[in-house]
Amino acid sequence: MQLTILGAGSSAGTPALGCTCATCVSTDARNKRTRCSSVVTLDDGRVILIDTSPDLRQQALREKLLRVDAVLYTHTHADHLHGIDDLRAFCQINRSQIPLYSYPEAISHIQDKFGYTLREPSHYWDLPVLAAHVVEAPFSAAGVQVTPIPVMHGKIRIYAYRIGDLVYMTDVSAIPESSFDLLQGVDVLLIDCLRETPHPTHVSVSESLALIERIGARRNVLIHMTHELEYHALQARLPAHVAVGYDGLQLSL
Repeated sequence: MQLTILGAGSSAGTPALGCTCATCVSTDARNKRTRCSSVVTLDDGRVILIDTSPDLRQQALREKLLRVDAVLYTHTHADHLHGIDDLRAFCQINRSQIPLYSYPEAISHIQDKFGYTLREPSHYWDLPVLAAHVVEAPFSAAGVQVTPIPVMHGKIRIYAYRIGDLVYMTDVSAIPESSFDLLQGVDVLLIDCLRETPHPTHVSVSESLALIERIGARRNVLIHMTHELEYHALQARLPAHVAVGYDGLQLSL
């Protein structure tokens, strides 16, 4: 399978409005970050989308993404959820309902705020046609096993996800000890790395690197970065097994 980073940016995106820092004025495409999201493409062409960022339409056009077979929600903050309406294009193209998966509070939030998207298929495809599923243990999505991994995002419990030996972990501030058992044998880790200085709901560069060393994955990619982190300056001081993620980066798994 293959993972493509749709967006490696934090909630404000990069460039940040009104900012003239080195990252924001950079002409390097690796410093242009849309809001955080990724897709996993399976060998048979099925696609698992992780989060629906507000930039989903732009990301899908850029990557020529024409189908989504399942959506995994890490949590329901705006920068990870509010592109949900753009799923209607995939429903229209493929004439199929798309299942959504997450923890109970996240699904309840989607039902409350975006209930119009939760519909059974019919002859009418001008709205999203989605089905919401609560998951609290390993489950099947698009025909593959997915394991939800509880992590902390400040004071709330959200999900990282494991698909095979890949783990996608965004917006994490701490990992409960019980979740480390689910991280054993990971080969590829995508992990939150907000900025240099500590933050109450995200790991910083040094904290992200400490988690990387404890988890022990062979390949590690930093995601969900603010404009405070310039691609080349950060990459130059990272160990060989850690890479700075960027929009459009593809990883063969």
